[in-house]
Amino acid sequence: MLRIVFLIVWLLLSAWLLIWTGEGLFGVDQRHSILPFAGEDTLGAPIMIGVAWGLILTFGGTMSGLGRRKKVRGETHIGVGRIVEISRTGLTVNDVPQYDIFIRVTPRDGDEFVAQMRTLVDASDFADLQVGQPLPVRYSLTDQDTVELADVTDPVVHAALLQWRIDRGLIDPRLVKARTTGTQVPASVLEMRPTGRRLEGQSELALKVLMAPEGAATWEAETTVFAYPQALSYFQVGAPIWAFYRREDPQTVAVTIEKEEGR
Repeated sequence: MLRIVFLIVWLLLSAWLLIWTGEGLFGVDQRHSILPFAGEDTLGAPIMIGVAWGLILTFGGTMSGLGRRKKVRGETHIGVGRIVEISRTGLTVNDVPQYDIFIRVTPRDGDEFVAQMRTLVDASDFADLQVGQPLPVRYSLTDQDTVELADVTDPVVHAALLQWRIDRGLIDPRLVKARTTGTQVPASVLEMRPTGRRLEGQSELALKVLMAPEGAATWEAETTVFAYPQALSYFQVGAPIWAFYRREDPQTVAVTIEKEEGR
């Protein structure tokens, strides 16, 4: 709410100064003005309003979001952060609202910190942003106010996300080798049962899958996977997924919902 108030006041002051400048440049009668607090007897008003405009831009802008940066300064690192708060900035571009997303980052070296990322979020994508959700980010240890969203198609970023899941036990240690060095093949879900176990806001599913490598015989295998509640539909019976296995151990299988390029 405070952000919106600062924005409205700043826009009103900006309009006042713009009209006052226009009247000064193009007005015929300088003694009269359509503006309140203007005219030949109130020459101090423009100065006061200009000062107020600058103060709101400098200080109010920092609080309301007008002055926040979008880019990280200094040397950047890739990591995974957790969303702790999402709020509207009040700005809309082509009917797409802008949000401030506050993210708690845990760097490999140093203490964790909360940084901000400003971005436009379409209504269809907003449902995917939940408090507690991990996001791949670029951050700087010397500039902890701002983070940038990292490109998940970048192999380095993808590896960081995978390592984050491994470090937090979201991939069973017995499945790590298959997931990181195994062969990727198409598969489909034959059975799905929640185990009741939850970790990092995700639910564990016990799956029976049909492994279907191209040009080879199929076989069945059992495995587990952690998934967010909104992703459970991707593991319904009959759903196509992707699975990883090592040729010397085809029964140890790790699964994912998206194909990984280059695997």
